This record gives sequence, C-alpha cells and structure tokens, in this order.
Amino acid sequence: MIAVHGLTFEQLQAEARARLPRGHGRARQIHRQVVRQGRFAPEEIDDLGPASVAAWRAQFAMELPQVVRSAQEESERGTTAKAVLRTDDGLEIECVHIPMGRGRHTLCVSSQVGCKMGCTFCETGRMGLIRHLRADEIVAQVLVARHVLGWDVRNIVFMGMGEALDNADAVLQAIRVLNDPSGLAIGQERLTVCTVGHLAGLRRLQEAGFKRLNLSVSLNAPDDATRSRMMPVNRKTPLSRLQAALAAYRPRRNFTLGVNYCLMPGLNDTRGDAAGVAAFCAPIARVLVNVIPYNPGNDPLTRAPTDAEVERFIGWLREEGLAVRKRVTKGRSVMAACGQLGNVELRRSRRRLPQVSGC
Repeated sequence: MIAVHGLTFEQLQAEARARLPRGHGRARQIHRQVVRQGRFAPEEIDDLGPASVAAWRAQFAMELPQVVRSAQEESERGTTAKAVLRTDDGLEIECVHIPMGRGRHTLCVSSQVGCKMGCTFCETGRMGLIRHLRADEIVAQVLVARHVLGWDVRNIVFMGMGEALDNADAVLQAIRVLNDPSGLAIGQERLTVCTVGHLAGLRRLQEAGFKRLNLSVSLNAPDDATRSRMMPVNRKTPLSRLQAALAAYRPRRNFTLGVNYCLMPGLNDTRGDAAGVAAFCAPIARVLVNVIPYNPGNDPLTRAPTDAEVERFIGWLREEGLAVRKRVTKGRSVMAACGQLGNVELRRSRRRLPQVSGC
C-alpha cells in the first residue's frame, strides 16, 4: 500500500486517479486531513460511500511511528525536547525540538537509522547504517511532533540521525512533501540539509533545483590528516574536492553556505586551525561559520570546550574575516545535542539485522 503522508497533493491525486477511478475527487480532502490533523480517516470524508472508503483503505495507508520515550532539558533559552520514535519494523529513530528564541522552534529530523559515515565524535556514526528511512517516515516525524506531541515547528533541519544526502531519494521527496503549498507548506528557506560532504548527494540536490533551500556542511577540521581521522568520508573526498563542489553549489545569488565546525579541545582548536578554516572558505562566495562546542557522548574523544575557549576561537575566525555564529549548546544533559543522537539499544539491534550498503 502507498503511504499517503509520503506524497505531495499532486502525487496523491495522480495515484488516486490511477487506482481509484471514482474516488480521486476526494483526494484533496484526504490530503488536508493527513497534513492538518495527522491522520487518515476516509470514512469521515463527506459523501464518500462505503465502497470508496474500502477502496481508499485497500490502496492507501498512514502509519505514524510510536513515541516510546521522551526527555527534555529546561534552560533560560527554553525547553529542548527529544523524542524516540519506533518505526513499523521495531527500530528507533530520534528527533529533537529546539527553542530558537522569540517563541520559534526548529525540529531536527533523522533520515536514517544509524549512519555509515563513521564520524568519531558522533553517537550515530558509531552505530553503522541499519537502514534508510522512507520519505513518509521522515515526514512522519514532523506530523508526530505537531499532532501527537503538540510541538510548534517552524523550521526543519536534516541534522538528526544519518547522513541526509546518503539517502537522497527519500530526503528529496520528503522536502517536496514538506514544501508542498497544498500540504504542509513549509518554505524552502525554513528547511536546511546538513551533509558531511557527500558529493553524489550534493549533485542530486543541485539537480533538484531548490532555489531557496538551505545547506550546511560539517567541516570540523581544516586539513586532510585531521579530518580523515575524525571523518572517514574525507579519505574518499578530500578537502580540495569538497571545496570545489561547494564553491560550485550556488542555487541563488545571495545563497550563504553554512559551515559547521565542532570545536574539540586539543584536536582542532588552534590559531592555525582557524586560519585553515578561512582558507577552506575563501573560494566559496558566501559562508557563515557555525562554531559548535563539542558535546561528549558515551565514549568521548575529549572534554567539552570552555566558554573562553569557544570565544577565543571565534575571535580568531573573525580576525580572518569570516562571519561567525556560536551555536548555543542545547539538550546536552538528555543526549539531545549535536552528535549525541543514538543509543546502546540501537547499536545492539544492528548486530541482529542485515546490513545495507547505502545509496
């Protein structure tokens, strides 16, 4: 059966026409029900008879993941909340509701169960890749956040579990569904895809033609030797190739690339590292460097940086002429901060499941 929440309105209408010759006229009402109420109940649609309801039920379905546990952290900045969701095959994914000030919130969503990128500072990376999420499972996180958990969601970032561009087919379809003006109508400028530098995925993203979609790259080290130790993807795609690809990626004239830099004391926090970041960014038209204080997980590489160390590094970057923003740590106490999504139970489940190779 087809998951209705993995389709745009036009796609649902086309599928209904093909599968339900006399029922496609109710596609709009059903689609509104799905996105506005987070449920699929064709029997509640006016003038839809029993035979048509049965036909819709036979061809289409909607199953949202179950919320199995949640945790939250209170601070002066607001409440950061993490939800662990169980998929229909019994696996678990995590999404995070992040306060952004002025009553606005961002939802950090997952694109995979686990991740094959193997970044040493990331809990998810230690799991390996169990499987990709389908487009409907990605969209379902937004629907659960809004309609089950009651979270306000203004912006969405693909920075949860998984490398988004390693699952490009599903992520691109999820973006279309989220952006659909007849559906959830979340503007492209409020959607951000984060990548470690997946070149094939970057090409797919560029070909998709999203003009206002935001993109950020996890840099984390300005030289190949250090980055390859932290991020195995760098062995396949060294910094020179990544730099060239990002310099060429410019969907609009005023596009600004986000460069995420996880600051780890003793590993990537010297004055020379700051100069290296500037050299990497130099050929890219416009960048904003997000300095993210390292969040130690279950097997930390180092300690979290002090506020003074973060400010010192930011000062060096600004001396190099870079636009910089400090990412305020949120959710560290409940393993909801950057690099902390993933848990022992999921790692154990990896041993019991067949592995997948990825896109």
